[in-house]
Amino acid sequence: MASWGAAAVASYFLGAIPTSYLIAKTVAGLDLRMVGSGNLGATNLYRVLGWKYALPVALFDGCKGAIPVAVFGPWVHAGVLGSLLLGVGAVIGHVFSVFVQFRGGKGVATSAGILFGLAPGAFGAALAIWAATLAISGYVSLASVVAAAALPPAIWFLVPTRRGLVGWFAVLALLVIWLHRANIRRLLNGTEARFGRGAPLPRGSQ
Repeated sequence: MASWGAAAVASYFLGAIPTSYLIAKTVAGLDLRMVGSGNLGATNLYRVLGWKYALPVALFDGCKGAIPVAVFGPWVHAGVLGSLLLGVGAVIGHVFSVFVQFRGGKGVATSAGILFGLAPGAFGAALAIWAATLAISGYVSLASVVAAAALPPAIWFLVPTRRGLVGWFAVLALLVIWLHRANIRRLLNGTEARFGRGAPLPRGSQ
């Protein structure tokens, strides 16, 4: 039987696949770390290359979180909490990828994949909150922070069978918010860039 440690390593390396970096490099010869915001996430890829490439990357980044909880966890009989922790391992891999000098994205799509795998109802609520906040404000970073903050209560009220994991999901939400700390400072200062392809961005934005 495969070990929990092997599943954890597999989760990290799955998360560490630098999807947006590889697409930008292959399609346009660009180092995504050097263009736009410098962030290795689907939002920066969208700004540089458009939806044609950003949407598949966002979906794949979501699968990075869903596969550990839906496949690796059951494979090693990790249980629900163990599967969640494997998903968090994928988020860490995505944010701190060994393949690109421990750079990466901000873990939003990968965290969403975990949520989709463990609590689809809360995933739907968080996605709706994210989309509504983006539509109203125009800020991807604000949408991500608000959706993350809404995650623990969404789990509590919408998925009673997962209430025992609320504390762990709160940790995941705090991680996502912490990764957006520079964006939060710019939002408070009124210098954060709104969402839109080709818009100039300060380095380190979403």
